[in-house]
Amino acid sequence: MRKLQLVLVAATASALTALAAVAGFAEAQSAVPPSNAENPSVVGTAQDGQLLVAKDGEWAGTNPMTFTYQWQRCNTAGACVDVANATAKAYRVATADVGSRLRVRVSARNADGTAAEATAQTAVVVAPAGAQRLADGKFSIPASSVNMPDRLVLTGLQFTPTVLRSRAPFTGRFRVTDTRGYVVRDAIVLVTGVPLGWITAPQEVTTNVDGFATIQLQPTTRLRLVRGGSMVMFVRARKQGDDLLAGISTRRLVRVRTASPATS
Repeated sequence: MRKLQLVLVAATASALTALAAVAGFAEAQSAVPPSNAENPSVVGTAQDGQLLVAKDGEWAGTNPMTFTYQWQRCNTAGACVDVANATAKAYRVATADVGSRLRVRVSARNADGTAAEATAQTAVVVAPAGAQRLADGKFSIPASSVNMPDRLVLTGLQFTPTVLRSRAPFTGRFRVTDTRGYVVRDAIVLVTGVPLGWITAPQEVTTNVDGFATIQLQPTTRLRLVRGGSMVMFVRARKQGDDLLAGISTRRLVRVRTASPATS
C-alpha cells in the first residue's frame, strides 16, 4: 500500500508538472504584441469646422488592447507634423488646416508591446461653404456660414477724422470677422451713442465682401467738444434672423477722442 501511495503521488506530481508546462507554453504562445491587419482610416469631410473621426482598423495580438491617437497636418509635399493637443479619437478641423491634408496615427498597445499605423491623408482641407479668397489672402465668408460655437468679432475699427473737433458728420468703418479668423460679409452692424442721444440713430448697415461696414455718424449738440474727452459708442454685429442679444452676435464699446474746437 505504501508503494502504491508513492506511485500515485509521483504520477500526480508528474501530471501537474506537465499541465504547468502546457499552461506555460500556451501563455507563451498567447504573448503576441499588436500588429496591424487592416489600416485605420478617417471618416468625415475635410472642411474647416467639420468633425473627423478615426477608425481603429483591425489589429492582431493579445487582448485586451488599447488605442491612442495623434492627428497630423500634411503639406503638399507629403511631409506631416503633429497637430498640438490633437490626441482624441475625433478632431474638429481648424482654420489653420485649410490648404493642407490631415491624417491620424493610431497606436495599439497591449501587455506585450505597442505598434502604430497612420491613415491615408484626407483630401485638401477647404474653407467653409461660400468662402472667397481676398487679395490680402484672407477668406471672406457669408454670415450665414457662421454658427455656434463660433461667434462674430468686431475688429479693424477706423474713424475719420481720428479726433473730433466739431459736430460735423464723421465716418466709422467696422470690420467683422469670426472667432476662426474669417472675414464675414453680410453681417448687420448698428452703432448707438453712449449716452443715448449723442449721435443721431443711424440705420443698420451690412458688411461688404471685405468684412467692413462703413457708417456715417452725426453727433448731436449733446456731444461736448473738450480736450481729452471722447465720444463713446456701442457697436453690435449680428447675423440676419438671429436674436439681437443671442446667437453669434457680438457687442463692443468703442470711442473717438474729442478736442476743443479749432480756432481760425
